[in-house]
Amino acid sequence: MVGKDLGYSYFSFDDAVTLSAATSDPVGFVDDLPERAILDEVQRAPELFTTLKLAVDRDRRPGRFLLTGSANVLLLPTLADSLAGRMEILRLHPLSQCELSGSEPGFLNALFEHGFKLRPYRRMGTELITRIVDGGYPAALARSAPRRRATWYRDYVETLVQRDVRDLARVTSLDAMARLLALAASQTARLMNVSDLAAPFNLSRPTIREYVTLLERMFLLEELPPWHSNRLSRLIKTPKLHLTDTGVACALLGLDDASLAHDRELLGQLLETFVVQELKRQASWRDDDIRFHHLRDKDGVEVDVVIEQGGRSLAAVEVKASATVTEKDFRAIRKLQGAVDKRFTCGVVLYDGEASVRFGERLYAVPIRALWETDDTLVPQLKPWADL
Repeated sequence: MVGKDLGYSYFSFDDAVTLSAATSDPVGFVDDLPERAILDEVQRAPELFTTLKLAVDRDRRPGRFLLTGSANVLLLPTLADSLAGRMEILRLHPLSQCELSGSEPGFLNALFEHGFKLRPYRRMGTELITRIVDGGYPAALARSAPRRRATWYRDYVETLVQRDVRDLARVTSLDAMARLLALAASQTARLMNVSDLAAPFNLSRPTIREYVTLLERMFLLEELPPWHSNRLSRLIKTPKLHLTDTGVACALLGLDDASLAHDRELLGQLLETFVVQELKRQASWRDDDIRFHHLRDKDGVEVDVVIEQGGRSLAAVEVKASATVTEKDFRAIRKLQGAVDKRFTCGVVLYDGEASVRFGERLYAVPIRALWETDDTLVPQLKPWADL
């Protein structure tokens, strides 16, 4: 039983009897709950929220109820009460590479505090592609065969679309939702373009935009907002589209390790999404306020990830699928560095290489493996790239 060691009893609203009992008599259902209870797939029983509010007001001990679900329950049109002031919200991401590797996260600390030091790394090569294709959902990773993992991802998406969409909104074409997600997978890490997404469908642009929002509410898609500043002109204000897990994206696109290795353009897109999601998963464990953006101007100058810490410090990350880095790869980061001046803490080009190298003041080329690998015995002084 989930949560048994912590004294919790588990109830899932995927069970028809449990759901019927909760919706037909919310007061009686909540009154009969044990002292500690996990209510799973709670978005299917929004009628409970008013009764839960009364129960919490009667007994303010924290942690009595754990509400979980595969969709954002706060956006349900039928939600009776938001439990504002009575509920702490925690986004549960798929597993990060730190969790899969059993290592302590240190990348964000390096970005905002002490920078990166010279040390050798083992180039990832095909291992990187495997990690992208595998994704981070525990149930998929538990399957040893790649084809079985891909099947799990596709079944998971189909189940969400066929079941949870009906709880969130009235959708006239569920088949279009599934095909739209596959199309979005092919456009991950690109600027959001509703016209391109609507082109294959006999649906209006507003309808497609609504469908994208629904997929966001089910934690399958998300938008990376643009970063802006009065010190930089001609900035594009369009968000970037990212799938929330590269395993889902690869399964929807029918990609395995070999096919992804041969499509360098798509590999670059999926690698960028892979890095964005890894950074977000690590940031979710921290107590400080970490916010993610991207930067692009009308001249094509682009930074894949702009990260703000508490509205003060700012760092930049550019992602490359190649094993080499040159000075021109820092062009956009240097432009951002000059615009924000003292707020800028670090700029990194992540690449599939073998060494951390400095490219100037607070600018580094860092192997992608450094996202989740740490070493307490680093060389204390980093040599300039020109001296290597």
